[in-house]
Amino acid sequence: MSSIITRVLVANRGEIATRVFTTCRAMGIGTVAVYSDPDAGSPHVRAADLAVRLPGSTSVDTYLRADTIIAAARAADADAIHPGYGFLSENAEFAQAVLDAGLVWIGPPPAAIAAMGSKVNAKKLMSDAGVPILGDIDPATVGDSDLPLLIKASAGGGGRGMRIVRRVGDLTDQVAAARREAESAFGDPTVFCEPYVERGHHIEVQVLADEHGAVWTVGERECSIQRRHQKVVEEAPAPLVERVGEHMREELYAAARTAVEAIGYTGAGTVEFLADETGRFYFLETNTRLQVEHPVTELTTGTDLVEWQLRIAMGEHLDIEQPRTHGAAIEVRLYAEDPAADWQPQSGHVYAFDLDAATSFGPLSGPGVRLDSSIAGGCDISTFYDPMLAKVISWAPTRRRAAAMLARTLAGATIHGPVTNRDLLVNILRDTTFLDGKTDTGYLDPENPDTGGLDTLAAPVADADAVQLAAIAAALSDAAANRAAATVLSTLPAGWRNMASGPAHKSYRLPDDTEITVRYRNTRDGIVLPDTPGRSVLSVDPHEVVLADEQGLRRVVRVARYDDGDGVYADGPGWSVRLRRTPRFVDPAAVARPGSLLAPMPGSVIRVAVAQGDQVVAGQPLIWLEAMKMEHTIAAPADGVVTTLAVEPGRQLSVGDVLAVIGPAIDNEDSGSAEEKTA
Repeated sequence: MSSIITRVLVANRGEIATRVFTTCRAMGIGTVAVYSDPDAGSPHVRAADLAVRLPGSTSVDTYLRADTIIAAARAADADAIHPGYGFLSENAEFAQAVLDAGLVWIGPPPAAIAAMGSKVNAKKLMSDAGVPILGDIDPATVGDSDLPLLIKASAGGGGRGMRIVRRVGDLTDQVAAARREAESAFGDPTVFCEPYVERGHHIEVQVLADEHGAVWTVGERECSIQRRHQKVVEEAPAPLVERVGEHMREELYAAARTAVEAIGYTGAGTVEFLADETGRFYFLETNTRLQVEHPVTELTTGTDLVEWQLRIAMGEHLDIEQPRTHGAAIEVRLYAEDPAADWQPQSGHVYAFDLDAATSFGPLSGPGVRLDSSIAGGCDISTFYDPMLAKVISWAPTRRRAAAMLARTLAGATIHGPVTNRDLLVNILRDTTFLDGKTDTGYLDPENPDTGGLDTLAAPVADADAVQLAAIAAALSDAAANRAAATVLSTLPAGWRNMASGPAHKSYRLPDDTEITVRYRNTRDGIVLPDTPGRSVLSVDPHEVVLADEQGLRRVVRVARYDDGDGVYADGPGWSVRLRRTPRFVDPAAVARPGSLLAPMPGSVIRVAVAQGDQVVAGQPLIWLEAMKMEHTIAAPADGVVTTLAVEPGRQLSVGDVLAVIGPAIDNEDSGSAEEKTA
């Protein structure tokens, strides 16, 4: 049945909302955004023709409220709803409610979503259709022979509600944690277990199907590089498939077609498989929505997948010939997180975000980089949603060229604000194992011998020489900024004296808390750096310092500072360093009590397992936090007693808030009363 779509509401936020708006504009279709209170200033709100507020902050109160989203569509006179990905995108009840409201649902039929929405049911359907699967394991019957196993959320994806279990004794707690996370992310706590393949390959096939029985298999993707079961790097075509051979691709496409045809699917979807090194593969799940990584397929096939979602929803036929793949595309996900600190999510203000991309949310005319971003300078990253800030995608005739272009673009980007995984992404793209196409799901394991471990991949791109340049530039530009702001004798150079004196100096701390001091002296012949005599200073202003070395190599370092913080950002050729000014005097109020457990990230307390006065042992879980839809455990750092408990479930936290204080352990032999001791 054909429909005419004139205005689309996107029931989502961030970059995917803007992505859909981009195609709608190109097709002459009006757009409507919805936004929560923390998202009021988000770029996706400004990108739409109309915007409707969803009162509240959490996902449960806003983007997971089907009734308020449908009401928003009616208020904006939209005639169709696109779900994006995540939130309600794979909720069959929501899809049916949209149809019952007389609106066009830009997605597969509710029955197909229901069939695949439960991964338990989906695996049975695929098994009955002859698609290879990994068997389910009943948590009540798990024994040592079933380990390791993987707990998965039945109703969603994105790594939420997933846990690896290697000891039977951990199963109960891990199932409970997975259920809490699944309930928070998807509104459904159902989980199941299956065998865990230690170092497999995550391969998926993009499909499109129309209402007239036509099915396209629009290339495959490999998404094996993951952390916490969330994808970090995706690419097309899949290196494993390229290595194994065309017969594997044909078998994958056939299995994907079987999966789609078995449930009467229409629209865009992805059939995911887990493969071993030989090319043998097993069905994982079917995502009944557009995938985060869809741009790599768009760039390698020249196909606008969102356009086809809209055209299929309006009843159009797929073309007779499906698109062919050409070249190689790689996508990386820029997250607000610290890989070197156990992937802790970050939040805060984004002062500047500038990345040299040829296009945003659309096709490339040749080799280049595409940016699909949910942020811009001036935005705030909240704790309520996923930490993904942007997707950066490259296309080139060859995979190595695509990797080189993408690494260079990321390394040269201006990103001032919370810590991101940018350096990790650059190191991955330049890693020999990655360039050889030999990555698997264990690639980011902390002890992976192929990469030197996570410490190597997460190391700063800026080497010791770059850090020294950054500190020098920060010190000299800070001095220049101080002189520029002076109200008296501002024309005098920084550190000027009317008689010989010692050098001026400034101290900074690096992200790892290492302190670095820069000494400098203004002379008649210019600025002298007594600790680095091989470097000369060519020019200084508050925002840029130009330095040269003994060989005459000239380097320009851009420096930025912002009024509401002590951070200084130094951006050089292919690197970036964030420094913090070291205060001349320590504020006693800023010193934490010995034994204090501090919140490592902003978020909310969801569970407390101890009370004040309890004795605890090192490694014992004490407090559980939720931040950016993921659960994080705070454990006791040493044996001791809880002398202070400062939080309770529901408490909202900022970074550095005191959670509890662990005092010295009580010696049972000395814990009696004074009377007992003197008896």
